[in-house]
Amino acid sequence: MPVSTPNRPRIAVLADSDTRWKWGALTADRIAPGPSMEAAPREGAQVGPLLDGFLLRGRATPTPRQLAEVGVRADSLREVTAVEFLRAMAEESYDVLVLSLVGGGVQAMLHGLARVWENRTSRPVVVTGYVGVVYEKLADGLLLRHGADLVLANSRQDADRFRAVYEGVGADASAVTEVALPFLGGAPYQGEHDPSAKQGRRPYTVVFAAQPSVPDSRKDRTYLLNRLVQHARRHPEREVLLKLRSKPGEHTTHIEELPYQKLVQRLDPPANFRLVYGNMGEVLDRTDLLVTVSSTAALESLHRRIPTVVLSDLGIRESLGNHHFVGSGCLASWDQLDAGHRPTPDEEWVSRQGVAADGTYDSAFDAARGRIAELLDRPGGLTPLTPYYTPVTAPGYLPGILARHHLGPDGTPLPGAPAADKEPGPVRQIVRRAARGAYRHGVQRVAPVIRRMGEL
Repeated sequence: MPVSTPNRPRIAVLADSDTRWKWGALTADRIAPGPSMEAAPREGAQVGPLLDGFLLRGRATPTPRQLAEVGVRADSLREVTAVEFLRAMAEESYDVLVLSLVGGGVQAMLHGLARVWENRTSRPVVVTGYVGVVYEKLADGLLLRHGADLVLANSRQDADRFRAVYEGVGADASAVTEVALPFLGGAPYQGEHDPSAKQGRRPYTVVFAAQPSVPDSRKDRTYLLNRLVQHARRHPEREVLLKLRSKPGEHTTHIEELPYQKLVQRLDPPANFRLVYGNMGEVLDRTDLLVTVSSTAALESLHRRIPTVVLSDLGIRESLGNHHFVGSGCLASWDQLDAGHRPTPDEEWVSRQGVAADGTYDSAFDAARGRIAELLDRPGGLTPLTPYYTPVTAPGYLPGILARHHLGPDGTPLPGAPAADKEPGPVRQIVRRAARGAYRHGVQRVAPVIRRMGEL
């Protein structure tokens, strides 16, 4: 593999789902040392960092279709186990490593990397963070990410909260670095199109951004779907789109037990109602009203100043994540929308969320780039990785986290861990696909039945 150059630093990204791959790869472009990079899909031009992608093997490993939909390319991309990835990091040299994983995965990799790099005189700058809105498990997720050189906060509000958590437990908070969501962008909203759209002009378009696990009950998901279909019937001149993250059988960051694709089969939606997939940015290009429960798509929409609604129909609750939008001015119900209401976002709230609709987005990653450059130039190299959790500080918690990734308490691979000596053969690939299929069938079919039986 080519070595890094002053113009093309070498960056590795480890991700465990399609959403985290998108965040990690776009973050890599944004924070690469040197001139600011664009967040547009990579087209093979020799600009930006040399990007090697690693997909952590698991239930949410993205399919080729999901990777294509994300629209982010890498110079290389391969699927690995945790142990295989650590071996690659021991053998290869990078400037920056982005860990785009769930908290437990980050913690395991930090301990594993500390082990494989313990005899090296230099190592990459390790960066981690969150894909979107942080509305649950704040302390747990943050402490599992502690030990990285940079812990990225997507907004001023998150940066303040992150530092407060670290300082509150006596952990070093200097790694917290304020940035913004790396996938914001696109043309600003230019206003509504003529509702009586003539032939050749697109109609007024309402988009509902669905989420895999919010809400999680059949009753609530059916309610939202019915209201969306009713809106389409009330406004036949509009195009009403249900934007979906994955197709049945695929997994994203969260498990989807009741796909909307299956629920809609019980209905008879009008012709102006459609299911759509694809890159969220491309869908927003034609959106006049974005509706969601609590999707990060709301922040993308607000960044482009598209009218945005966060639904209150099911209550404003932590379990739904829409409590994060208290103070945003965007909360409203379907009844209000059907009556013509359009919320006006609170500018101060929007500013604190890193949405940067005021034009400051281009400089949002300057501090992170500067900090990485400073660390790479540090005399004597970087200090060893030192996570907050150790066998001394969390002896009843850490070993289980490491064991899930086939690592022992000291970060070394456990006996019997998957080998990295060769690519899986045809039989192993077939067995792996069968196992994934069985798991997904259990999640989507068997588990809901068992829960319903338990409620009898």
